[in-house]
Amino acid sequence: MPRPILATIHTAALRHNLDRARRSALEARVWAVVKANAYGHGIERVFDAFRGADGFALLDLAEAERVRALGWRGPVLLLEGVFEPRDLELCSRLDLWHTVHCDAQIDMLAAHKTQVPQRVFLKMNSGMNRLGFTPERFRSAWTRLNALPQVDEISLMTHFSDADGSRGIEHQIEVFERTTQDLPGERSIANSAATLRHAAATRADWVRPGILLYGSAPDFPEHDAAHWQLQPAMTLSTRLISVQTLKAGDTIGYGSRFTADGPLNVGVAAVGYADGYPRHCDTGTPVLVNGVRTRMVGRVSMDMITVDLTPVPDAALGSEVTLWGRASNGTLLPIDEVAQAAGTVGYELMCAVAPRVPVAVD
Repeated sequence: MPRPILATIHTAALRHNLDRARRSALEARVWAVVKANAYGHGIERVFDAFRGADGFALLDLAEAERVRALGWRGPVLLLEGVFEPRDLELCSRLDLWHTVHCDAQIDMLAAHKTQVPQRVFLKMNSGMNRLGFTPERFRSAWTRLNALPQVDEISLMTHFSDADGSRGIEHQIEVFERTTQDLPGERSIANSAATLRHAAATRADWVRPGILLYGSAPDFPEHDAAHWQLQPAMTLSTRLISVQTLKAGDTIGYGSRFTADGPLNVGVAAVGYADGYPRHCDTGTPVLVNGVRTRMVGRVSMDMITVDLTPVPDAALGSEVTLWGRASNGTLLPIDEVAQAAGTVGYELMCAVAPRVPVAVD
């Protein structure tokens, strides 16, 4: 039989989370952000659940081709735009909208030979300081684009650096609105955190939810997924492949990082860092066994972890182990809690599930 590890994608949860985004977005249209292979869930696996979105936003041309191949005929937005001139040919052929964030991309458009002008999203660097034109240069960039016959409609966008934290968005909103106040075009400014936390302040034509669609709270640990009424879109589960009985003084795993202080039953679960489970998790990381919360003990190995079976005395060879998501009995282990134990965020865990892990769609 195959190794008993499985990632399960929950279609109903994806639909629920998209609806949650739409309710919070007020009157705005909703991009379903499916970059990074739909945050590790698989574009093809989430597509049916996200058909109710108004458009798909993603990173590169290969992802855009996959969305079009699935039959999507609505808007598709390249969030980083094109990387070289010939990319514009595919934008024309696939009818892709694309971000413009630098002079080089405007130069590419100016040299592009096409009979069909393109829809672009001009990006402002309002304080994130990654991509985009500074406020001082934004209007001149808009003027250049507006003069090009290769460009049809120009939409305006920016991205928040602190929508999930105490600093908030006010400083960036003020810059964006002041700079664009008399420019025409649709606006897109809210990511997941802004969509949930600052809906009234970020009213625009489009919102760009990403992580919330997959059931992770964008502002954890201040708020968890349940607070935002989000459902986990992925469950990573496996089974116990061994049970060991330790006595006081016995150690577990590489480096002997855990020492039993008395008799202890320990389960060995078939999952490790080669499957994408974070190696930096240590003793105390939450795990569910037969739907009962317990803890990991010792270090994560390439193919195995060890878990404390004290709260689950009936656990045995073949017992279900839930690394994150929803156990068979309905108990939930939020991915954000596991990520916190690893010193990272839920985004990384979703994207890091290894190709060797089988995937099912429920």
